[in-house]
Amino acid sequence: MATVEAQSQMVEHTEEEQVVVAWFLATNCLKMGDAHETDKNIEVWKIKKLIKALEAARGNGTSMISLIMPPRDQISRVTKMLGDEFGTASNIKSRVNRQSVLGAITSAQQRLKLYNKVPPNGLVLYTGTIVTEDGKEKKVTIDFEPFRPINASLYLCDNKFHTEALNELLESDDKFGFIVMDGNGTLFGTLSGNTREVLHKFSVDLPKKHGRGGQSALRFARLRMEKRHNYVRKTAELATQFYINPATSQPNVSGLILAGSADFKTELSQSDMFDPRLQAKILNVVDVSYGGENGFNQAIELSAEILSNVKFIQEKRLIGKYFEEISQDTGKYVFGIDDTLKALEMGAVETLIVWENLDMNRFVLKHSTTGELVTKHFNKEQEANQDNFRDTANSAEYEVQEKISLLEWLANEYKRFGCTLEFVTNKSQEGSQFCRGFGGIGGILRYQLDMRTFDDFSDDGEVDDDDE
Repeated sequence: MATVEAQSQMVEHTEEEQVVVAWFLATNCLKMGDAHETDKNIEVWKIKKLIKALEAARGNGTSMISLIMPPRDQISRVTKMLGDEFGTASNIKSRVNRQSVLGAITSAQQRLKLYNKVPPNGLVLYTGTIVTEDGKEKKVTIDFEPFRPINASLYLCDNKFHTEALNELLESDDKFGFIVMDGNGTLFGTLSGNTREVLHKFSVDLPKKHGRGGQSALRFARLRMEKRHNYVRKTAELATQFYINPATSQPNVSGLILAGSADFKTELSQSDMFDPRLQAKILNVVDVSYGGENGFNQAIELSAEILSNVKFIQEKRLIGKYFEEISQDTGKYVFGIDDTLKALEMGAVETLIVWENLDMNRFVLKHSTTGELVTKHFNKEQEANQDNFRDTANSAEYEVQEKISLLEWLANEYKRFGCTLEFVTNKSQEGSQFCRGFGGIGGILRYQLDMRTFDDFSDDGEVDDDDE
């Protein structure tokens, strides 16, 4: 993520170039390599938000430039290339398109002049004229050093920004392969971060062992062993196809888990047909009660110790700990926007848990009569209701002084409250339950706190008039 520190060479944007699709780039962030684990998660979340905003942006013609320079690239080479492109673009027949493209190339050239050399992790530059929701054109320039070395080189003029290389940066380094194999079929899958993917599955019909057949009993047994052998061979061949990168001839996973309900998994791991490059990557062989996708889920659970660094498991553990506090009624938990933010202000929250797609904005409102400032939190529906911006008792209006995404505000301010911030998804069963049942925001507290005792008091400690 871009930083405002000197080492990242993030540049201030002028008024007319304000980045409407990525306003949060100006926030003060740490570089990924130097950051605490919590900061890393927040950096990744911010990059996701940036990518989402960039992908949504659209322009007219081919006036949007995506430029990516890998480490050790030369600024002079790209500057010369942009000069050549400027000459070519001068021949575009459409006057409007020509001016937009030439303007974007000029912006890129001006921005590159601010860099003496390409930063250690490379340089990403997006510039062009985008069309806003109300149909107006807005000039945008975003440039930053990625949090990890980017090994792609890209120059494209299009009516959209190309973010494929940024998406690749977000992929967790730790990708684990799973082979779930039993007498009915095999499933090949991967687990990366909190993303579980089924690559391929096939079923098989193997003859069962029996004592009938008379003189043909040996032939039946031989046919059975032959079919088992062919099944193992097919599985081994497909494993090589899915888990070996043909470009590098090296495994594309950090580790391999073999699972199954019968002896096939052991037979596969010890077979000469199984690629030795993959044999070296076997982390665990686990017994599961089912085959297919149920077996895949069970294999992930049973391999939790080995996969403890994978976000999917970390998320399940975190929310599991939160649910445990609730089920034991320890009083060391809080949920819902209002209660969580009250506990946060008191410094009682140890771990703040927030759904990464929580659609809630934080408003600082000024009373038109008294001049008093109040803070409110609204979702999209509440925001559309103008009654929320009126003081019905005094027939006064509230003026919006500040509006910011609650997620963004928490990402910037959580350290002030002395807590750790964890973003969760709704992809796991526990995560989905947390988002639907608890409003997508909650926390584990440092000490026991009964939030109900605060319900009768306003923020300044006086009794609310509603109870009179």
